[in-house]
Amino acid sequence: MTSHSVRPDDTGTARAVPRPDPGGLDAHLVVRRGAFHLDLRLAAAPGDVVALLGPNGAGKTTALRALAGLTPLTAGHLRLDSADLDRTPPEARPVGVVFQDYLLFPHLSALDNVAFGPRCQGTPKAAARALAADWLDRMGLADHAAAKPRRLSGGQAQRVALARALAVRPRLLLLDEPLAALDARTRLDVRGHLRDHLADFDAVAVLVTHDPLDAMVLADRLVVIEDGHTVQQGAPADIARRPRTDYIARLVGLNLYRGRADGHAVHTDPTDGGAAIATAEHLTGPAFVAFPPSAVTLHHDRPDAPGTGTGAGGVAANLWRCRVAGLETHGDRIRADLTGDLRLTAEVTTVAAAELRLRPGLDVWATVAAAQTHAYPA
Repeated sequence: MTSHSVRPDDTGTARAVPRPDPGGLDAHLVVRRGAFHLDLRLAAAPGDVVALLGPNGAGKTTALRALAGLTPLTAGHLRLDSADLDRTPPEARPVGVVFQDYLLFPHLSALDNVAFGPRCQGTPKAAARALAADWLDRMGLADHAAAKPRRLSGGQAQRVALARALAVRPRLLLLDEPLAALDARTRLDVRGHLRDHLADFDAVAVLVTHDPLDAMVLADRLVVIEDGHTVQQGAPADIARRPRTDYIARLVGLNLYRGRADGHAVHTDPTDGGAAIATAEHLTGPAFVAFPPSAVTLHHDRPDAPGTGTGAGGVAANLWRCRVAGLETHGDRIRADLTGDLRLTAEVTTVAAAELRLRPGLDVWATVAAAQTHAYPA
């Protein structure tokens, strides 16, 4: 699709002047398969990295397969750099894919794995191998060109798979959980390498992941999918600060409630206990309110007055009677799931948990400073 700008000609008459199309991805992916229905719109400019996040069964992999041409669209459209790809077979699409398990050819060397794509595009063997050698060098794998996949570490195999995808000069790069098969130590290192390579990629990249850290580090924009539909999208920092579903709140580690704001208080829905939460923001109407588990302070006895024992968090304008429903180790801290006046998660140090003798069934008082909450329109 060509856009136009309007300029006067020599006679002063306005005329439309074609303007080069900026290219990129314009997709409306509609896939109906049994009871499942995916209806997802995606748009991205060249150089953008978009991450698809969502729980299992949300439709992330279906969307990726539809973009690759491996799952046909029931309706909608798929345009890449203004070219319609709806009926283009997978092998003819300018798309590179890095699968979760990499799918390297076990009988080929790293070099020939990378050269495979260019050879399929008609590049002569010597030129394809030279191109592959250049990509392996960029990935820091020049010394592993002759190695078969079974001789590569997980991180090395991931980089070979990425080089193979990039060697065909794709206009759309699809990454399906590219770090899921790596151990924690390797994942940290490979994530940094992948971020650098994506920063240099001049076309569109779409990343599917269930890991919020991968999404936050690698993507420019997040699209959160639940039940086949977009529930929220935006910059990673905006999503993390203003979640709009329980799934996103859990993903970024926040207590989230929906209710009705009346000045500096949000009255939560009955499903959350109907409690009022004092907030720093002044709002009116439907609203969300969120706060981190670390903002919650627990007490054996009811504080004499709001603010008792809150420390640096400021005056605690919120006070609820709760019962410990469960405990879980979270890094070097303890997370307590609480029920009662308000369902919430608290996070305390191991020392504080020992001093409080936290255990399931224990009655406690929970306080949260209004300054530690964040309210925003629903």
